[in-house]
Parts: sequence; structure tokens; C-alpha cells
Amino acid sequence: MKHDCKIELNSADLRSTPARIAVMKFLETTDMPVDVSMIQQYLAKKDIKADPATVFRIMNMFTQKGITKQISFKEGKFRYELTNREDHHHLICESCGKIEDISDCNIFALEKEINKKKKFFVKTHALEFFGVCEECQNG
Repeated sequence: MKHDCKIELNSADLRSTPARIAVMKFLETTDMPVDVSMIQQYLAKKDIKADPATVFRIMNMFTQKGITKQISFKEGKFRYELTNREDHHHLICESCGKIEDISDCNIFALEKEINKKKKFFVKTHALEFFGVCEECQNG
């Protein structure tokens, strides 16, 4: 069955506006975390008028409702991605800005170890790797 953005928005008690539906569709089709300017460019291509403040409000609402998560890559801005994606982390090239997903970190085992050794229950985590990608190393 095809995913329906309107149903997902309504189940989160959000009205299904053209801008919100378009943002949901954009987030579902992109494979990297996006920032407000990227979302605004996408909306403009779809002839949906939304200023930066409107996009910020949409993303803040989505984040509060648990639809998206906010990520910071030390750029002075937030990026966003859907929370229903498989648990993964990011490799960020400090030279060219390329962002790549990495999912084969054994974080679940580490969380269990933290719980066992420190009696600390991990509810969520954030792990990003900053460095230089292969292309920039060979550049």
C-alpha cells in the first residue's frame, strides 16, 4: 500500500497543508539530512510559496511531533531527517561537505554495555564522524 502523507500528518494532529505534504514527500525521497534552505528550494520548484520562517515552523512542528529529528553537523544550522529511518549515523567530510550514512556501527551493544556497567539507560543517542572523504584525500 502506498504511503499517504495526509494520513500521517492527521495522525500527528497536524493539518494537511500543501507545504507540509510537500515537505513530507521531499524528506521521504532524500537520502541525506536536509536544511531549511534545501527544503525551501524544493518547495519553490513545486510552486509552493513558503518563506524561511514558515519552513522553520513546519520543521519545528514535525520535530515536536516526532516525525523528524534535528541534527547538527557543526555548520551553524540544523538539518532534518525522518525519524522512521533505520538507525544510522553520518560521515561528514570537512573538506567538501559530503554526508554519507553509516549503519554498521555496533551501537546497540555499546548501549547495553553502558546500561550494564554504568546503570544508565540510554533513550537516544547522536553519533557523527567528521573527517576527510576518499575523494578529497586523493584530490
